[in-house]
Amino acid sequence: MEKIKINSEYITLGQFLKYANIVSSGGMVKAVLQDTKIHVNDILEARRGKKLYPGDKIVVKGIGDYRIGS
Repeated sequence: MEKIKINSEYITLGQFLKYANIVSSGGMVKAVLQDTKIHVNDILEARRGKKLYPGDKIVVKGIGDYRIGS
């Protein structure tokens, strides 16, 4: 499981996808959310504005498992 460190209270799922190098630009986020199953704390999520807090677990199917850290 890879840890993604943030320096703020939370980040959005769209920002996370960029921080984790899953997408190279913000424009690609919508396509990835439509084509890839992403679970946040074991719940399927497709909203790019979903807030992620330290301790949250993100599973991107076919890519990897991540945890938000502070």
